[in-house]
Amino acid sequence: MPDNKDANASNSAYTSVSNVAKSTEVVPPPRYYKLVMKLLKPAYRLVLWRRHSKAKKGEIPVANYKQEIDARYGRRYPEPPVTQLALTQSTKSDKSTPLNGANIWCHAVSLGETNTIAPMLKVMLQKGARLWVTNTTQTGFARTEQIFAEAIASRQMVHTFVPVDDKAVIKKFVNKAQPDLAMFVETELWANILSVLKEAGIPSVLVNARLSQKSFENYAKYESVSKSMMHNISMIIAQDADSAKRFRRLGTEVVKIRRANSLKWSTGSTQPNNEALIDDDSNLLAKFSAHSDAINRPIWVAGSTHEGEEQAAIDAHKQLIAQSKLANALLILVPRHPERFDAVAELLEQSGLIYRRRSQEQLIESDTQVYLSDTMGELTACYQLAQVALVGGSLVNIGGHNPIEAASLAKPVIMGPYTQSCHEVVAALNEVGALTIVAAVDNSRKNKGSKSAENLANTTLAESVIYWLTHPELAQQAGKKGQDLVNSKSDAMQKQLAMIESLLKTSQLPPPSPDPKEEEVDLDYFKVRKRGEGETQ
Repeated sequence: MPDNKDANASNSAYTSVSNVAKSTEVVPPPRYYKLVMKLLKPAYRLVLWRRHSKAKKGEIPVANYKQEIDARYGRRYPEPPVTQLALTQSTKSDKSTPLNGANIWCHAVSLGETNTIAPMLKVMLQKGARLWVTNTTQTGFARTEQIFAEAIASRQMVHTFVPVDDKAVIKKFVNKAQPDLAMFVETELWANILSVLKEAGIPSVLVNARLSQKSFENYAKYESVSKSMMHNISMIIAQDADSAKRFRRLGTEVVKIRRANSLKWSTGSTQPNNEALIDDDSNLLAKFSAHSDAINRPIWVAGSTHEGEEQAAIDAHKQLIAQSKLANALLILVPRHPERFDAVAELLEQSGLIYRRRSQEQLIESDTQVYLSDTMGELTACYQLAQVALVGGSLVNIGGHNPIEAASLAKPVIMGPYTQSCHEVVAALNEVGALTIVAAVDNSRKNKGSKSAENLANTTLAESVIYWLTHPELAQQAGKKGQDLVNSKSDAMQKQLAMIESLLKTSQLPPPSPDPKEEEVDLDYFKVRKRGEGETQ
């Protein structure tokens, strides 16, 4: 007799999720949390105003301030997204997908989360879903506008800033957006939002969920708030086993927790939904260089850099060009945040290196030593131009940005020891020889989250770049290993999407008929009667 243990477990889990999704019981946030949110509303508006003022002074593009305030405080919202007839017809062969015609609210905090979830959102649009996307930061907002300009123009997607976590505001937003399902990316959870969604019977899911030890400890300090959120959310798709365990320790029911590889494995530039990001050689040449000789030389890129990392890259580059074999090397510098573009340009001015700026439409010349890519959305093209890539946020204690994009383009990757935000991805790439860990800017700390940091933290950035650029064949082999690994794990998005579709399908099912055995007995119906009372004569 075949063993149906796994099948039974799967059916049991599906039934449990169905019951959880349809449960109407709500655990409201504690009163002190609601009070704090109300008190913070006016203070947060002041923060937004200062941010806009600072951005304008720095000539950084920002969203319309009035529209942002209207969205954040529930004053005015656009009409919900509409179904595109052409898309609906194109999905007739796959009518079984619950996404066709569904209205999905997706919240991605900033640039990183937006880039991570973008491939999945593109698939959802292809399947006929309507999307309402919200962001918290200006960089995330700008990136969404850039990636999904066509969907926003056609109104298949509506794009606004996320409302503040005040119950009255959230109710206005939900009543206007009318989502069939809400999804949040990585770690962004708010107690009032989840409570309102639960009250409205709208399933919610935390996709690509990540919970570091530090975040877990912070959530654990406010037990009643965490208990409310873990009860009200419908599903958590953890990207690693440690995160799954921490969500369980916060009180999440086991049946709500799923496990899948990180969506970052599906954000590679060579994935089907990202092919538009890839430029052919002729386009790259026309966009970035004055002539072919300008980029026909050793090139490395420092991408998504933060304060302290640009200076480290400049210092390393000076050591490179002091080598006779690398005297004509080029560094492409791509700061993470636009508000720092001018500050990085000032560093280059002081360095004495010959540099040019992308934002001023300057092209790479033969004498260019550093090219400052101070525009948004061109990191992929910069990776394509280079032979090796430094991924920032890792030489300083930021946590490390996603190395998958560079690895998917078959580039050997260099990162510092601060990789706690993506330690599993970093460890996997390092294990196959596609990624090297180098010393931090301050050279004072080794990251416990990376198994490779203990052995390689003595390698400097300059030494690592010099090695890869002077051994191009080995660099190509290492890059190919990384690319193969990315391709082998690229089904992460399909797996997480299938889980979301299952949750959405469950929520669309009609409520089950009540079981007569479970109906409450009306004891008042049974009256105590005297013998002979009510009997017919």
